[in-house]
Amino acid sequence: MTLWSETVSSLDDLYVVTDRLDVTPGWVNRSTPIFWDSPRTAFVPARWHYDEVRRSLDDAGRLIDVELAERRNLVLRNPHTGNDFATTRGFACAYQMILPQEVAPTHRHSPHAVRLMIDAVGTYSVVDGERIPMESGDVVLTPGGSWHGHGHDGHEPAYWFDALDIPLVHLLEPMRYEEHPDRFAPIVSRADTSPYRFRSEDIQARLDAAPSAPDGTHGPKIWLDAPEMPSMGLTVERLASGTTTTPHRSNANRVFVVMDGSGTTTAGDTELTWSRGDTVVVPTWSTYHHAATSDATLFGVSDEPVMRALNYYRE
Repeated sequence: MTLWSETVSSLDDLYVVTDRLDVTPGWVNRSTPIFWDSPRTAFVPARWHYDEVRRSLDDAGRLIDVELAERRNLVLRNPHTGNDFATTRGFACAYQMILPQEVAPTHRHSPHAVRLMIDAVGTYSVVDGERIPMESGDVVLTPGGSWHGHGHDGHEPAYWFDALDIPLVHLLEPMRYEEHPDRFAPIVSRADTSPYRFRSEDIQARLDAAPSAPDGTHGPKIWLDAPEMPSMGLTVERLASGTTTTPHRSNANRVFVVMDGSGTTTAGDTELTWSRGDTVVVPTWSTYHHAATSDATLFGVSDEPVMRALNYYRE
């Protein structure tokens, strides 16, 4: 029995055969290697100023209505070559605005969504038939697969921050999207308290009792439990004026939204100055720290739960 092909007398001959078989030799050099010695990413540290994006949302309010687009939002595109919409490797984030007396149609989709209400009075979400208030400082959840729409009974435009795990869903490929057959799902019940709503006053009360990290990596910090959205780690952290956290890094991708206060985040060699409403991205394995120039509160979204669940997490 012949253990080799007599027609293959060189590596070049072998590569012709392997190409025909749609297999690739594991020993060849590749433009993008299969393994590397530490985490790497094309995503870069970035910051978006809320006030600047809000002005563009106001312009969109004159030009875009819910008949033309179900959601009036501006997606935070990480500024690296070839990227179209992703904010981090796993999340697509946006600022969204709804006008007084406007109702956004109902739909559902595979990605999980979280919303931080920045400036909102009289706003609400309807999740699987239950109407839930969305007021300034609230964090509101929409688990993947839930029918949801939004409405606004207030007198001024409302603005919030969205994060959805859309890029992760694209990677794993379970994406589904569906518009409600009646366009607007009926409201079956109303609730001020809900597992899908973390009220601003409750968040602040929990922060009052929360400890700082002994190693100085964060100030008083709480986790917002979202078991139906296991791809997202949700946190809120306080930083007293003058606080500088200890530099550290992990392989989680992190998004911080400024609920209150001002300061800077240094990620690698990039210094990002922020104030209320701004969004900051710290990509994987970037050494970073915060420095508060006034009392500040930061809302955080990360893929740390995914990294931990797969036993990839390192810091």
